[in-house]
Amino acid sequence: MRRSLNRLKAEVGELAWTVRERRRELGYTQAELAGRVGVGLRFLRELERGKPTLRMDRVEQVLGFFGLKLGVVSRPKEER
Repeated sequence: MRRSLNRLKAEVGELAWTVRERRRELGYTQAELAGRVGVGLRFLRELERGKPTLRMDRVEQVLGFFGLKLGVVSRPKEER
């Protein structure tokens, strides 16, 4: 049974979901995007799966390809 898109997004996290969706919108495979950005395929796969420990410089490299960057936001009180 396929998981709902909202459930999948909640499981992998917004960062992973955003990278995955942007890649798909551009029509790249993971291997193609990894090559264009200059990161390893394994790294990109781990990023899209929501691995909690990744090198921030490489995350920024991938986001920069899409014209995005990381930022600091306040957590809602219910998440603290």
